[in-house]
Amino acid sequence: MDSQQQLAWRCAEKMYSDDGCSNKLAMKIEHMDKGHAVVSMTVTSDMLNGFATCHGGMIFSLADSAFAFACNSENHAAVAAGCNIEYIRPAKEGDLLTATANVKSQGKVTGTYDIEITNQLGKLVALFRGKAHRLGMPVLEVEDE
Repeated sequence: MDSQQQLAWRCAEKMYSDDGCSNKLAMKIEHMDKGHAVVSMTVTSDMLNGFATCHGGMIFSLADSAFAFACNSENHAAVAAGCNIEYIRPAKEGDLLTATANVKSQGKVTGTYDIEITNQLGKLVALFRGKAHRLGMPVLEVEDE
């Protein structure tokens, strides 16, 4: 693992430790690298809507978490400036969803990230695009580095 990948993992671990939502939804960080994150989550009965499919907000939350880990992977604290999602197919209870986030462009302050959410069969569930805004401070304090 190179130093950039190690930094990305340290940033993600720091963020995850303080992220009640990702923890409550039992999300798991599968892979980290510069501008890249893979996060998974199993759909539980608590995540279902009135049609017995995964609530769109749960899918959005998974994508948003992968987006957050990816856009903070270089130790530049960033927040969402805007996001949108397109739902392609429903997810059901027991499905393992995986959100794969990739940087498309990253400037000094703003960045664009695309996230694909797939199920355990590799079928596309949703497409998410996030715009990130860097805050001008690090994710990790000096003592964390």
